[in-house]
Amino acid sequence: MEHEDPAEAFSELRARRLRAPELLQLAAGSGLAAYAVWALLLQPGFRRVPLRLQVPYVGASAQQVKQVLSLLRGRPGKMVDLGSGDGRIVLAAHQCGLRPAVGYELNPWLVGLARLHAWRAGCARSVHYCREDLWKVSLRDCYNVSVFLAPSVLPMLEDKLRAELPPGARVVSGRFPLPTWQPVAVVGEGLDRVWAYDIPGTGPGVTSSGGPTQAAPGEGSAPAPGTPLAAAGSACMQ
Repeated sequence: MEHEDPAEAFSELRARRLRAPELLQLAAGSGLAAYAVWALLLQPGFRRVPLRLQVPYVGASAQQVKQVLSLLRGRPGKMVDLGSGDGRIVLAAHQCGLRPAVGYELNPWLVGLARLHAWRAGCARSVHYCREDLWKVSLRDCYNVSVFLAPSVLPMLEDKLRAELPPGARVVSGRFPLPTWQPVAVVGEGLDRVWAYDIPGTGPGVTSSGGPTQAAPGEGSAPAPGTPLAAAGSACMQ
């Protein structure tokens, strides 16, 4: 039996056009691979959450993390990230001096990835990631909150924040603003834009303007809506 040259067989295979059945098989295989990724990495965190409250994971960019920190740096009290994903915002907040910093994420794979990042940064024992449903977490002791959620769930989130956050707390929302709240500061452009909202009143070490009581004049206070703070928080990201 005569054996074909492997190089010639490979060239013939490359030159041959795929037929309809082969294209169908290729499409089916790609679909199964995509479903496998979804089932293994994303679906476990959604099984316990009603469909209308589910939020797909999209990691925050480095610029978005910087914008969030520019609106939270220098503030005392517990910092939490609701739907913390791979934990990048929580880790950066801890490194910036916001402590304790806690991330709440339901997907076990993302929680594990966040803990890996913290371990690699040498913060495994000081940064906390909890596998919990953000809708069931109590926020009564949280004075700094970051959220990167879908617009469809923000009205319900407003109700939760209004009912649970203590006086003097600040909420920073990325990508999309809270629909009915009035921001005290807006930073960035496009998808990198973030909005800050303050709960009326004062908390531990927080003035009525939302800034730390020990901050230097003009530092840490809540600027007027629309005031750019592009330079703020740069030291935290170095």
